[in-house]
Amino acid sequence: MKTLEIPTFECETGNYHTSCPISCVAWLYQKIEDSSFLVVGTKTRGYFLQNALGVMIFAEPRYAMAESEEGDISAQLNDQKELERICLRVKNDRNPSVIIWIGTCTTEIIKMDLEGIAPKLEKQLGIPIVVARANGLDHAFTQGEDTVLAAMTHRCPEYNRHTTNQQKEDITRLAVVDVAPNNNSPGERSKPIKCNLVLFGSLPSSVASQSNLESKRQSISVSGWLPSQKYTELPALGEGVYVCGVNPFLSRTAATPMRRRKCQLVGAPFPIGPDGTRAWIEKICSVFDVKPDGLEERENQIWKNLSDYLEVITGKSVFFMGDNLLEISIARFLIRCGMVVYEIGIPYMDRRYQAAELLLLQHTCEKMEKPTPRIVEKPDNYSQVQRMHELQPDLAITGMAHANPLEARNIDTKWSVEFTFAQIHGSVNARDALELVTRPLRRRSDSILGCRSLSRQTVDV
Repeated sequence: MKTLEIPTFECETGNYHTSCPISCVAWLYQKIEDSSFLVVGTKTRGYFLQNALGVMIFAEPRYAMAESEEGDISAQLNDQKELERICLRVKNDRNPSVIIWIGTCTTEIIKMDLEGIAPKLEKQLGIPIVVARANGLDHAFTQGEDTVLAAMTHRCPEYNRHTTNQQKEDITRLAVVDVAPNNNSPGERSKPIKCNLVLFGSLPSSVASQSNLESKRQSISVSGWLPSQKYTELPALGEGVYVCGVNPFLSRTAATPMRRRKCQLVGAPFPIGPDGTRAWIEKICSVFDVKPDGLEERENQIWKNLSDYLEVITGKSVFFMGDNLLEISIARFLIRCGMVVYEIGIPYMDRRYQAAELLLLQHTCEKMEKPTPRIVEKPDNYSQVQRMHELQPDLAITGMAHANPLEARNIDTKWSVEFTFAQIHGSVNARDALELVTRPLRRRSDSILGCRSLSRQTVDV
């Protein structure tokens, strides 16, 4: 039996080269509809938040800024009184179900005790206050969401096994359907809802609904999402609850329910691409002892629908510089599409949380007969540029800061942040992911065709 080629892991001494985590926290106001966010930091953080949201005017009712001035930094003002004044104004103006404090680099530097102040104000104001520190000390900007969700895990209600089991028995008594009415066969009892599955990760409502539907096709009911649409609808967590992530940058959120609430983590690949989505569902089915039905046929059909994109990228090469912790999953998907991945740069690698994804990467390389890419944690950008100069990849997926210099070196680029904000999860959104990848390649191809056409016209003249 042929052994799988294990990826080569390296660690360089480069900086994290990442953006501020506020940019990843910014979209949560759309997901948690009854929330209000209070960013505690300097005026610079407020400007950055505006840039991250892009359309701050629409987010204004849900975001506030506690601006730290010279008096705060020099400890001449009382932090608790200042935050109390602002939170009271937020409560009177917006009446949210929860206020989420976002600590920034400034609060870390001046050692502001947000965790100590929050319980006092929560009791005084009568409104939940969740503290999350989305500062630049993280490895990647996407971990800002991870920090918020890990903090909200502590606010989830306790799972009551006795009450839930009684509800399941009541549902089972009613779950009798006639599966073959034309054959006069007796009705068969449908499978009872025997699982308690909570999915964590912030996805658009339409994508989350698709994930719920995929699970329901396998007779598995998703009992809740973290975050939920409303703070008052947070899922119950506790012993007997299974949790499963949809994004590879949520390692803290994965660890917190296990350590603090005795939940069980479903270690699955992430639902990016048809192959990842199928593996994700199959892993969930195996945990609940459910035999998957129709997944292979559905995946094959989706690959057929992607044939126009696959023609563009098959045989092309790509280089990941590392930016958002989605690199492993996207690289695996692109290898399955027929691309060659030279290197996967990643700011931080939690090998336990991404173990299933790494194993799927190995199987995908073997299936597609492609070389296993080297994985470089905390890569040095200067060394990466030198390696790209030698390898000459067709595409580089990189942060915004390095895109223009690489374009000047005749290397097509794609901003990695676009994959963070685009809808790329689930089988049905694979076209959106490939649209992002193929756009610079098609632009280069069109440019070459245009130059050739122009040269022919010149010769004719």
